[in-house]
Amino acid sequence: MKKVNIGGVPEHFNLAWYLTLKEGEYKEEGINLRWHDYYGGTGAMCKALRDGDIDIAVILTEGIIKDIIAGNPSKIVQTFVETPLHWGVHVAHDSKYKAVEDLKGTKAAISRYGSGSHLMAYINAENHDWDLEKDLDFEVIKNLNGAVEGLTNGKADYFLWEKFTTKPIVDEGVFRRIDNCPSPWPCFVIAVREDFIEKNESELKTILDIINNTTIDFKDIPSIDKTIANRYEQKLEDVQEWLSITEWSQELINEKTVMNVQKELFALNIITEIVDYKDLIYKI
Repeated sequence: MKKVNIGGVPEHFNLAWYLTLKEGEYKEEGINLRWHDYYGGTGAMCKALRDGDIDIAVILTEGIIKDIIAGNPSKIVQTFVETPLHWGVHVAHDSKYKAVEDLKGTKAAISRYGSGSHLMAYINAENHDWDLEKDLDFEVIKNLNGAVEGLTNGKADYFLWEKFTTKPIVDEGVFRRIDNCPSPWPCFVIAVREDFIEKNESELKTILDIINNTTIDFKDIPSIDKTIANRYEQKLEDVQEWLSITEWSQELINEKTVMNVQKELFALNIITEIVDYKDLIYKI
């Protein structure tokens, strides 16, 4: 049986992977797919791909594009979630900051440099016409628990993270969400190490076929809203709202989208060059 390591964030977006693993669908095809949760998000997964700890990552679009350009030996093989990620701009519940304009020049908590929380802090700053050199400062907090600690004890002032994941923390009165910042592109893609693609393309196609067969009808799974609410400790109405605005994909990310992401990252000085579409993707 072929062992394959895959990584992703332990969030509701990836429930389809859990369901297919639970049903033993990959083992039926001779594939021992092992899922690894990455609480540190995109930056941690980029490192895991580079180090060979995982073969496949379900990862933020902007983060993996940046890291492939920076030398990560991986390729995007598919869009996983077509719709944008809805990031919340969070402060500590008792913070003096009431509006996003108040955060200009303060310190953003980020999981690590190159992570989604880091890149989206730039997008948020650009959206509000801040000076990207003077008005941004960062504190590395590793993960969501680190953000709770960092904002509560004043090491950082605000934190961008997917708003439905942080909703329970807002409901508990730990964070306040003062604004929203949708990503201007599809949020999650599937990226694979190049050496794995070269040696295991047929197994990779099988894995994609299985997950796509589940995501294409994901919203029609009976009581899927209740399953998500229970597993991820979220309110049912929040899950239903999230499902209503989220669409999965079974297609390769298109060239126009990839170039738009690169143009945005280049304008923010997050990448140093814009590369050809074929340098970032692989068509299975």
